[in-house]
Amino acid sequence: MRRLMNYLRGMAVVRLTGLFPERLINLCAQEGIEFWAMEWLDEHTVRFTTRRYTLGRLEELAGRAGCEVGRESSRGLPDFLNRFRTRYAFLAGLAFALCAVSVLSRFVLTVEVTGNERVPTAVILSQLRQLGVRPGVYGPSLDCKQLAQDALLGLEDLSWMAINLHGTRVEVVVREAVKRPERLDESGFFHIVAQADGLVVHMETERGEAVVREGDVVAKGDVLISGIVSMEPPQYTDMPIVEYQTHARGRVWARSWRTLTAAIPVQTGVKEYTGEEKSVWSVNFLGHRVKIFGNTSISWPRYDKITSVRQAVLPGGRELPLFWNRETFREYAPRSIEVDREAARQLLEEELRKRLDTLIGEDGQVEQTRYSARVTGGRLEVTLTAQCLEEIGEESPGAEGENP
Repeated sequence: MRRLMNYLRGMAVVRLTGLFPERLINLCAQEGIEFWAMEWLDEHTVRFTTRRYTLGRLEELAGRAGCEVGRESSRGLPDFLNRFRTRYAFLAGLAFALCAVSVLSRFVLTVEVTGNERVPTAVILSQLRQLGVRPGVYGPSLDCKQLAQDALLGLEDLSWMAINLHGTRVEVVVREAVKRPERLDESGFFHIVAQADGLVVHMETERGEAVVREGDVVAKGDVLISGIVSMEPPQYTDMPIVEYQTHARGRVWARSWRTLTAAIPVQTGVKEYTGEEKSVWSVNFLGHRVKIFGNTSISWPRYDKITSVRQAVLPGGRELPLFWNRETFREYAPRSIEVDREAARQLLEEELRKRLDTLIGEDGQVEQTRYSARVTGGRLEVTLTAQCLEEIGEESPGAEGENP
């Protein structure tokens, strides 16, 4: 601490010359002038270090003692600042930088979210932005506790949120809500019906009464496993048949035949760029955009606008709310060309296969496929015919008062 104070006040190395230098040293001790690093160069000359602001008083005492004082060197903050006394631009820049740091330290520069896995960070930031939590907002004005409660109202997948302000950084800590297991609807009664035409190849009945057997041909909507179960009375009794309703459960696999179609125009429009191009540069800081170069007036009838954005990043990887934007405008003229029919056919076949895989589900199997293509009405039409093995049963509620 002593060294720091000496540096801030400034230090000077002085040379004291006289017949009796020790008289001046005694006067300094009496007046409370501190000095250190004293070195005798000869019997009439001594060198020591003292504080810069005591030089005036030291020269007065030297006159009384009949000595001469000469300053050999000096160091410290006052000497450092004296070097820039005539460099007004530097001093103005330094003052501006200090003011900017002081002002910006009160504003939020970054917002970070932690603790989320299922809920995207962009969704959380969007909700917070609507409530005013964003880069550029005045930090002390944020009511973190109230903002966290308000944000949770719009984010049903979160169970808890805490917003902490650390200088220019807002830390958002969240906990996601635990998904409740889906409850099976046991009210009423349900059938297992066919969702597609097919030939039944295998059945697993868990609850209910099987209506069809392996080898039967069924149509879409037919009941496969009924939710109305009939109980036969004991043999040789006059008791009636008892019927009750239940939630039918089971799985039914069938061999099905699917036909899917997709089409694409054989003529398509493309953009042909003319080579004319304009660029506009701008800076976006704390949500405020300032154009620095370029003209945004575009006279072309058709053009594309391409925007590229670069964000300022500190060496540690922290992002700042400072963006360098470039908007490029490119003129084009429309032109019609004929598509590559072979490439278009392959594209449509891939699309149809994806649609088929979605229809039959993950457990389904595609046994055979056949594609056909034709051009009709200016469109290339591709048809997929497939033989599949899939589970066709799905639950369907039974009607009230329904008979078995």
